[in-house]
Amino acid sequence: MHDPDTRYVVVAVHRGDWRNWPENSLPAIESVIAMEADIVEIDIHRTKDSVLVLCHDSNVLRTTNFSRVFSDEPGKSAKISDLTLAEIKKLSLKRAHGVEIDTLRMPTLREALLCSKDRICVNIDKGYDYYDEVLAITEELGVTDQVLIKGKKSIETVAAHEAAYEHNMMYMPVVDIQKPGGKKLFQSYLDQHVVPMAYEVCWQNNADGAFEEACRQIKAQGSKIWVNTIWASLCGGDGNDDDAAFQAGNPGAVYQQYLDKGVSLIQTDRPELLIGWLKASGHHTL
Repeated sequence: MHDPDTRYVVVAVHRGDWRNWPENSLPAIESVIAMEADIVEIDIHRTKDSVLVLCHDSNVLRTTNFSRVFSDEPGKSAKISDLTLAEIKKLSLKRAHGVEIDTLRMPTLREALLCSKDRICVNIDKGYDYYDEVLAITEELGVTDQVLIKGKKSIETVAAHEAAYEHNMMYMPVVDIQKPGGKKLFQSYLDQHVVPMAYEVCWQNNADGAFEEACRQIKAQGSKIWVNTIWASLCGGDGNDDDAAFQAGNPGAVYQQYLDKGVSLIQTDRPELLIGWLKASGHHTL
């Protein structure tokens, strides 16, 4: 994670193994650990009674059987912020395509971190919104060094926030290099000579060479590069994402371009495909 010169490519898995288990569930985390992934990405929201739980959406309609469980309470809110943890724990999680799993419930952040402890790094997406609460849990459980938070805050905001604590989680700036805000944030790191562990780089197309130039500048700075291949809109457009790699039948036709530019962290929706190719090419072996 911290070595910019390593050949090892770190694999982050988006919402866990959601193709085989409900996204953001404990079995989805267990599954990617078994695949030898390095990071599991999860999403969090706060319940009505102030418990952080794993869910991407702000409501539970897509990911649970809420409508059936609370069918006798018309008009009841499905927003996580309007539900107590006890109410959420009544709900069964759904796999992709809406398949209910009666034995699986939405985990709390605490449960997910206990599952992950000493086994896999955890990227808490949008976690900066709950930084103080998350840090309190990670410190209590002794997993702070395993947890990654990313964001688009200014250097000054992050530095001031982290100065309040003796021990902090890993932090990575997100720079969308073809949008004004992302360009400004990226340039501020370069101008102030602040070297983060890595940058998450997003871009929409390859027409202007912005991604190649960003990679050159990041490598010259001595930092690492994180790319999301989960959606084409985050990595240069059609033909550059996980689905393109799957459809090509030759993952290297898509993934090799990133390694050639110095990328050493990839977030994927197809972990088995990516990890298999990286192992075969000698980039996922310690």
